[in-house]
Amino acid sequence: MASRSIPSDIEIARNTQLQPIVDIAKKLGVPEAAVETYGKYKAKITVEKVGAANKQGKLILVTAINPTPAGEGKTTVSVGLCDALNLLQKNACLCLREPSLGPCFGVKGGAAGGGFAQIAPMEDINLHFTGDFHAVTAAHNLLAAMIDNSLHQGNPLRLDPRRITWGRTLDVNERALRQIVLGLGGSANSVPRESFFVITAASEIMAILCLSADLFDLRERLGNIVVGYNYDGKPVTANDLNARGAMTVLMKEAIKPNLVQTLEGSPAFVHGGPFANIAHGCNSVAATKLALRLADYVVTEAGFGADLGAEKFLDIKCRKAGIKPDLTVLVATARALKYHGGVPKSELGTHDPEAVARGAVNLRQHIENLRKYNLPVIVALNKFEGDSDAEIEAVRQTCEELGVKFACATHWKDGGKGAIELAQTALKTIESSDASRFAPIYPDDMPIKEKIETIAREIYRAGSVSYTKQAQRQLQTLVEQGCNSLPVCIAKTQYSFSADPQLLGAPRDYELNVREIKLSAGAGFVVVMTGEIIAAPGLPRVPAAEAIDINERGETLGLF
Repeated sequence: MASRSIPSDIEIARNTQLQPIVDIAKKLGVPEAAVETYGKYKAKITVEKVGAANKQGKLILVTAINPTPAGEGKTTVSVGLCDALNLLQKNACLCLREPSLGPCFGVKGGAAGGGFAQIAPMEDINLHFTGDFHAVTAAHNLLAAMIDNSLHQGNPLRLDPRRITWGRTLDVNERALRQIVLGLGGSANSVPRESFFVITAASEIMAILCLSADLFDLRERLGNIVVGYNYDGKPVTANDLNARGAMTVLMKEAIKPNLVQTLEGSPAFVHGGPFANIAHGCNSVAATKLALRLADYVVTEAGFGADLGAEKFLDIKCRKAGIKPDLTVLVATARALKYHGGVPKSELGTHDPEAVARGAVNLRQHIENLRKYNLPVIVALNKFEGDSDAEIEAVRQTCEELGVKFACATHWKDGGKGAIELAQTALKTIESSDASRFAPIYPDDMPIKEKIETIAREIYRAGSVSYTKQAQRQLQTLVEQGCNSLPVCIAKTQYSFSADPQLLGAPRDYELNVREIKLSAGAGFVVVMTGEIIAAPGLPRVPAAEAIDINERGETLGLF
């Protein structure tokens, strides 16, 4: 008898009958006047029209071990957990980031969950959605154009072309644009100078979108963007260029949270998309706060491993938004732990509980780190078909040694039903724990250098931190500008606790090198570049775009 073929993510999504988005909004308690539909299954919500809803829901943060080629399924766990909570009649809502086109056409091929734990409409969410990324791109590039126009029109701000820190952006993985030369072709084409591109998810405007409370907070932050320095070494801002108003107009729809649904009809806010290895890796403050007003339980996630996404969620987003999670769910898979235990990608399907136990040092270190924030932690094992009982037991034993609750989840193939054990464990842990003791890993008034070294020591487990001469100069400039009170957003590889993606498991006592430090004054943090991390990713040898096409019925093929 032939084995039953497993449908692809896009086939599962396409064969699911979704509910009209107006019904999802009504179920969540959003008044009709606040709903702006984008077709039948997507909507933007005007927060100011939601009214007096104020449930003060419980916030559940989903994070993970360091990612591997085996995949951890953090988004699917988030979706499955939310669906399971709703199956338990708990009025739960989901808050996720929007996918970037770069990874969709590069490595991932999509970022809306998978199997029977997806958000929908999957194709729309992965491809353009409601246009938020394009609004960020347009606003970013408008500011860049106004910089070069100011230089061309006599440079009234005395902006030093050698010290312009604002490049251009595009939501595509494109290594050829990392470093560029502008203004070639004669005096009519502005001042020749070097510049650069970043991917839209790494734009400061994306970070601003996700940290702004409302439209006018967004406007204020956009005006504070530092685009470079004048000949006297003084910062020049978007306000100085009179760019704030036009940029805000381009962003006025993007600030509104997007409402969609899971395949099982759970409401899901999907809004904003900063990368966690470059930016702060969380969905918008506006969407999270709105969800907490409307639902009893809100499930959100932070990008990549807990050393990146969760750290930035807890030290940047929570600090800026005045929120705190009631529970942290740490996602792991037996396959990923085998990879951290030294098993090559080609052999991850082989039964090897000893490798799982070896790789569990990565899980252990993340648990220890999260506990430093005084938050309850549980572990969700995203169970794959080939996982053996012995491999699962190796993970369970690690959790028991640390006194951490553990639950298996099979949401990918079973939907919300497959995450009931996880949901029940989460509820019991929230009920029996006190999250009021939560505190960031460093205080506001700690100097920038000490903040960097605190994260390096306490979260990355580095033994020391070194700085390039450029980073030392930049750090001194920021101190002189009075930026010591700002949090730090460290950009590093997602694949390791360290800045070296080859150091798997739980490396310690290495040297972390800081090569560049930049001010994101509008976002309200300092960006610290480490190792070889770059803000403009390139396509892989075989990009996912090669498998994406359209059929004669106009249906997308190859998106997963």
